[in-house]
Amino acid sequence: MLALPGRGDPFDRHVLSCALVVAMEDVEQAQAPCLHASLGLHADSLSRLLDQCFPGLEPLEPGVTREGDTGEGAIEEADLRCLLLEHASHQGEVTTWLAHIVARRALKPGHLWQGLGLDERSELSRLMTRHFATLAQQNIHNMRWKKFFYRQLCGREGIPICKSPVCGDCPDYRACFVCDE
Repeated sequence: MLALPGRGDPFDRHVLSCALVVAMEDVEQAQAPCLHASLGLHADSLSRLLDQCFPGLEPLEPGVTREGDTGEGAIEEADLRCLLLEHASHQGEVTTWLAHIVARRALKPGHLWQGLGLDERSELSRLMTRHFATLAQQNIHNMRWKKFFYRQLCGREGIPICKSPVCGDCPDYRACFVCDE
């Protein structure tokens, strides 16, 4: 388990460390203009996160700035962030930061746990259960998290997304649900 030295819950620091690493890779590969944009955080939030969770962290790479806004995300990013925050298990900055980070990293291609830099899908499930418990409890069939989020968002808008009236009968069932990755 990767975790930079610092303060706070070790698992939360692990998740934040992983997200920081993949966000820095995005910046280095010119896939994001700056670290906080890759994380979906405002510059001042990133500074607080670093100061609070990783005090004394060496200066970031020269091309990684803490200035500016979060950049443009997809249209559904704000809705996903709101969904997560509505189900927040804890009040506080760490949960808020994680809602922003999860919403931004969900826009990346591939599995969300990989987009967050986590070692395995179970860590994402643990994160969801820890910080967004009432939402995690609704994922009773272990649907892949991104698909689950979009299903929740589409359901709010009254948009049916399943090709069959019962998920088990849908030809895309294996694309949505997993035993564990």
